[in-house]
Amino acid sequence: MNLKEFASRIGLSATTVSRAMSGYPEVRPETRVRVLEAAEKLGYRPNISAQRLATGRAGAIGIVFQGGGRFGPHSSELMGGLLTRLQRNGIDILVSTVETEEEEMAAYRRLAASKRVDAVILHTPACKDERIALLQALNLPFVVHGRSEAEKPFAFLDIDNFGAIAEATRYLAGLGHRRIALINGDTASTYARDREDGYRTALEEHGLTPDPALMSRGEFTDETGFRLTQGFLALSAPPTAVIAGSMMSALGAMRAIRIAGLSPGTDIAIVAHDDVFPYLSPDNLVPAVTTTQSPMRAAGERIGDMALRLLQGEPPEALQEVWPVELIVRDSTRPAPA
Repeated sequence: MNLKEFASRIGLSATTVSRAMSGYPEVRPETRVRVLEAAEKLGYRPNISAQRLATGRAGAIGIVFQGGGRFGPHSSELMGGLLTRLQRNGIDILVSTVETEEEEMAAYRRLAASKRVDAVILHTPACKDERIALLQALNLPFVVHGRSEAEKPFAFLDIDNFGAIAEATRYLAGLGHRRIALINGDTASTYARDREDGYRTALEEHGLTPDPALMSRGEFTDETGFRLTQGFLALSAPPTAVIAGSMMSALGAMRAIRIAGLSPGTDIAIVAHDDVFPYLSPDNLVPAVTTTQSPMRAAGERIGDMALRLLQGEPPEALQEVWPVELIVRDSTRPAPA
């Protein structure tokens, strides 16, 4: 059916229906919900080309990945959630890959100049991120997955990285562990800095001095987790517990522990930051892995929703969320060996 027929079926004007489906802020939220639910029920899909011509919007949201070869499971989960949310509003995603920071900055300038997207999603922000200032200067709406220091407010969704790793560290210290290792990301990124701060704070609360030899950084891959854990085990005073920054890192850490003739969970406790991959369940590993749980796909959906609300006129400072992280205890964390 066309727009006029659909509007007649639900008892609204064609103009109201068009504006509701295009996200105009002057349409009442209950009207927008009514239109979207009716469109889903009746199978109505607007003429995208006509809609974009009428609204002046591109009908797309952009995301730029630096280093296409590093597009891994975390990125795919985020994208899966983002796609799920945006497709309900007929919004496309324009994905670009670049190799350097300079190329990424140039990509944002091109997107703003060409008007090919209405907004962008910024991910893995640095503690002080030049991309945020650039997007604000370009007047290109954006939502950040993470947080950063900036002069002007911006929309963001983050998790409590500090609290997640602090709680994991406190739990291990409470089990009697005194040598607790951390596999972290690059602390130039806000999330990794916050995790290290949480780790240090929790150790000091228990009268433990953070040991630089037990703090390593790298990409969240099985291979990196394996290599860094081998380095921990080679120390004259190896750790009795390891906190891995992702499930992928935890898999590598557990492999290194087994190759050393030790048992994960029994000889060395393992906690992983778990981004809830549908194909890798911590419950199904041996031993089942204790995790700080953070649903990446749900975050992608929420970020998509926030981007749409931003385009509907909500101010950035009203779109700022920090999600708590739950510690789920399983068999991989036991009291420190006597």
